[in-house]
Amino acid sequence: MYRTKVGVDLAKKVIQVCIYRDKKVLSNVEMTPDEFLCWLINAKPVTIIFEACGTSNYWMQRAIEAGHDARLICAKLVSTVRQNQKTDKNDALAVIQAALLPDITFISGKSIEQQQLQSIQRLRELAIRQRDASRKQIIALLLELNFRSPNNGAGMIRKIEDIVEDGENGLPIALRQALNAAKEQFECMVKTIETHDKCLEKSIQIHHDCKKLLKLEGVGPINAVNLYVSLGCAELGTFSKGKDASACIGLTPIQHSSGGKVKLGTIGKKCKNGMLRSQLIGGAMSVVRQVVKREAKTKKEMWLKALAERRGNKCAAVALANKTVRTAFAMLTQETEYKAELLAV
Repeated sequence: MYRTKVGVDLAKKVIQVCIYRDKKVLSNVEMTPDEFLCWLINAKPVTIIFEACGTSNYWMQRAIEAGHDARLICAKLVSTVRQNQKTDKNDALAVIQAALLPDITFISGKSIEQQQLQSIQRLRELAIRQRDASRKQIIALLLELNFRSPNNGAGMIRKIEDIVEDGENGLPIALRQALNAAKEQFECMVKTIETHDKCLEKSIQIHHDCKKLLKLEGVGPINAVNLYVSLGCAELGTFSKGKDASACIGLTPIQHSSGGKVKLGTIGKKCKNGMLRSQLIGGAMSVVRQVVKREAKTKKEMWLKALAERRGNKCAAVALANKTVRTAFAMLTQETEYKAELLAV
């Protein structure tokens, strides 16, 4: 880190920049985004600490391009350190104060490739939520009119078509048109999700790290992108070991130790990225269901089958997800390939 440290509080329209050197605050001024970009280009190399937020990855990338040592710091830590009332000046100063704490762990930011993949992924998740909400509401409204529809999307579409075409059910033309519009909107959502899936598959073929993660058990295109985006990025933090990443995702027992006594609790469901945890366990569960039905072909399958018989399928799925995260972390950090170890014949 350079002697001069700069704490930056990012906002939508203004950016607060606090410059600190030799235990003194040299300045704490407000800039526009254009002014701050010019300052980055013209300033001598310094250590710039950004509070992790919505635009912090972009500005971190610009700062690195300008030759600075850019870091991200946890927003929760900054709010804890901040003194007095919440203002832009106090926030920028708190960023520096938090960065000066001993043994501070900074957050690694996302690359532009990770941001692009995350954008496609988040748009897909939004479309899925909208599709499911639309389907449930349409089925509920049809039930209010005493029309019972199947819960799946294809069955619901057929039911709406039958209702619209039935001239003897007594529904007015306006309601028929509204139901038909809702059906078309639902079909559009389904096509949107299919488009996002194709975009993810194309992106995986371009990114070698994503492509090699597909070799892991229970990892499809969605989980491959999840692992590539999440491991070592701003959401989950910087990890030195795979077990730390797995613990942050919520796949290890919660630890509450004091006075030399180590206490391990249950595996916590509350974590920073619950969607990632859910999808990893879902992929692992599909593997467990297949493994318990046939003979084991690899050493991992033999371990997984024995664990499922001893502790149950759910526990085995969580254990496999835990091992998947650790293996993926090793593959991404050490640039290795995964190859299952076959059982000796």
